[in-house]
Amino acid sequence: MQPAPNPIELDEDTLAFVRGVFQHARAGDTEALGALLAQGLPPNLRNERGDSLLMLACYHGHADTARVLLEHGADPELMNDAGQTPLAGAAFKGDLAVATLLLDHGARVDTAGPNGKQALMFAAMFNRVEITQLLLARGADPRIADADGVSALAAAQRMGAGDTAALLAGQLG
Repeated sequence: MQPAPNPIELDEDTLAFVRGVFQHARAGDTEALGALLAQGLPPNLRNERGDSLLMLACYHGHADTARVLLEHGADPELMNDAGQTPLAGAAFKGDLAVATLLLDHGARVDTAGPNGKQALMFAAMFNRVEITQLLLARGADPRIADADGVSALAAAQRMGAGDTAALLAGQLG
């Protein structure tokens, strides 16, 4: 008869496994993560900051990894503890391929966190012209303001993001 595993060792092994899973998402190790998902790994697993595997893959620009997660049921609307969606992360980073992928797999263009900020606001503030164009083409409303009453145009102007401010001003006028 085998002795029972030491609970402390088991916990360390489990923690090391989970850390490895999140590292696969961060690093874009699509093959390893895909194999784990095929074995039943929950696609909406979240870390201590509420970042899902999908959030990490998207934030780090790994479209193929994000695609595999989405194909296994990852929720593109799942917010982290800061109230950000993967689409907001892609807008912040300026990753057009990831933003398009998320929208094509059910991310809503108008989802806002508790502070009222939508992906369009992040794209506008950081002068992400292509993302702003994509979001507008997919139905983002440039008139919507965040919880402080700041619109995407006003946010772009405050941040000195001239290209997206001009684009948004053209949409509004």
